[in-house]
Amino acid sequence: MSRVKTHNPAAPMDRSETTFRFLAEPTSVNFGGKVHGGALMKWIDETAYACAAVWSSRYCVTVSVGNIRFRRPILVGNLVELRARVVATGRTSMHIHVSVQAGDPKGGELLQTTDCLVVMVAVNENGHPVGVPSFEPETEEQKRLAKYAMDVKEALDAIVELKPEEVVKGEV
Repeated sequence: MSRVKTHNPAAPMDRSETTFRFLAEPTSVNFGGKVHGGALMKWIDETAYACAAVWSSRYCVTVSVGNIRFRRPILVGNLVELRARVVATGRTSMHIHVSVQAGDPKGGELLQTTDCLVVMVAVNENGHPVGVPSFEPETEEQKRLAKYAMDVKEALDAIVELKPEEVVKGEV
């Protein structure tokens, strides 16, 4: 017998996690009948924003999207589930892991299609970065994701060092 988890309005909301669910519509697909990578990236950004805004209670902006990998296509009519979780925080930044699953809404299994890390920064009314609450990983899974986020950050920082100066200056 399968159990369905129901929302208990008396229970406190987990402010570190946000889930979006919807059906992939024909307007989001390419000529091959699969969801555009750009549409998927938009959904990832929106879900990461919602997660970061709830966590920080602030307007947030995207700083980077790292280590995105498209594993399998999302088809028109698929149920799409995006799960965004705060996995690490800096002074003003939040590292959000977004996992995307999709499949037949009529009982088919949802399979992971994509995952990535999004770095969001909380800003004030003038667009200046402001502090965010600290996230302390508690479970083993949270600790692994926090380490993964920091490893990806270090790798991306190293890649930035490899960029030619004219690319960094925006001259190319």
